[in-house]
Amino acid sequence: MKENHLTEGNLIKALLYFAVPFLIANILQSLYGAVDLFVVGRYCGYESVAAVSTGTQVTQIVTSLITGLTLGSTILVGEGMGSKRYDLVKQIIGTTLTIFVLVAIILSVVMLVFERQILLLLHTPEESFNLTMQYVSVCLAGTVFICGYNAISAILRGYGDSTRPMAFVAISCVLNIALDFLLVKYGRMGVVGTALATVVSQAASMVIAIIYLKKKKFIFDFSFSSFLPSWGIVKRLAKVGIPISFQEMMVRVSFLYLTSVMNHCGVYAASIVGIGSKFDVFAMLSATSMANALAAITAQNIGAGKPERARKSLWYGLGFALMVSCLFWLWAQVSPQSMIGVFSDDNNIIAAGIPFFRSCSYDYIMVAIVFCLNGYLNGRQKTIWTMVSCSAGALLLRIPMVYLFGRYFSDDLGKLGMIAPIVSGIMACYTLLYVFYEGKKERKQRNSIMAGIGHEVKE
Repeated sequence: MKENHLTEGNLIKALLYFAVPFLIANILQSLYGAVDLFVVGRYCGYESVAAVSTGTQVTQIVTSLITGLTLGSTILVGEGMGSKRYDLVKQIIGTTLTIFVLVAIILSVVMLVFERQILLLLHTPEESFNLTMQYVSVCLAGTVFICGYNAISAILRGYGDSTRPMAFVAISCVLNIALDFLLVKYGRMGVVGTALATVVSQAASMVIAIIYLKKKKFIFDFSFSSFLPSWGIVKRLAKVGIPISFQEMMVRVSFLYLTSVMNHCGVYAASIVGIGSKFDVFAMLSATSMANALAAITAQNIGAGKPERARKSLWYGLGFALMVSCLFWLWAQVSPQSMIGVFSDDNNIIAAGIPFFRSCSYDYIMVAIVFCLNGYLNGRQKTIWTMVSCSAGALLLRIPMVYLFGRYFSDDLGKLGMIAPIVSGIMACYTLLYVFYEGKKERKQRNSIMAGIGHEVKE
């Protein structure tokens, strides 16, 4: 396989060439949860819809932890590719895959042990409690496949290749949809069938990816000796990845608290949050995809000594993400009932969800700004800043607001929906100020170095 450099040629073309397959892959991957909820909503009862909604929030704890490590791997591989240190890239890949296997085992055990306690903390409705337990248990049993697939995709993106991860997730998505209908509609397996479809499809995707890369003589040969971890790289991966994982975890905890408050409002409110979270994923896909693309492109260009090119990619990427996010915001303002109707035709759920969708949709725009700025900063390995920023947003802003709004506006879903955009708006402001501050400081340092060189030449 030929390596892909993102440090040369037309910047807009390079950005879109990398980001569009990433966006398509994320759309396909998001269909996992969306199809799960769609099939359950059509062929099972409202208790099953609430079970998948709440269960997905729990399994996303695992996804959040994995996300940080995968992005850390993307950044390190990207930097190695940018500086053309290919032996280092091989070591990073081997270490990443080994660490992910260990993380998968630990996460599976811990989450399964505390599964019941987590669901109780979330005030999971009694009618759907046992079904939620079943869904979460099956999904957690397949954590190793989720980790494996995400690790391989992250490595390829750092390598400069977003097309093959798209192909692998497409295979998984098609299989997942087929199994959803087979196991739920025809097999009558309910939420267990939905969870099994997800696990089996991701396992197949991981195995197919490994077989394909071995045949194409990828830079990493998948031999046993290549998996021996380098402890120096483990430290670097931890330094870059753990802050990202921590910030994702804090954000997820704050949203779990929101889920807990909404669950306390009853099964219809719980269903609305679940449906809203599914649409949030789609509405924010352009921002998520561009943020991850910016992390890879920035890492390669910083590794190649081209910080100005990295900075330009941020503004191009932000413009693209905002354009798409605004379309989803407009949809939510004009016809929120059609968005909810994709997942449920229950009139009570639709009526309850309209004000929530209208207010919450402002977050689509705010998040596009926050995600792109953080993607750029992560690519520059400013992960401590993004960790502090996102953790502050989660712990100091979102959780207190959920508490206050939940206490005084528990019967007004429209006001509860305003929490996310208010928090994201504040985060967008201070993150933008930090990016300008870092850029100004970097230019001063560069001018100082150039002035010093000029002084030496004159002497």
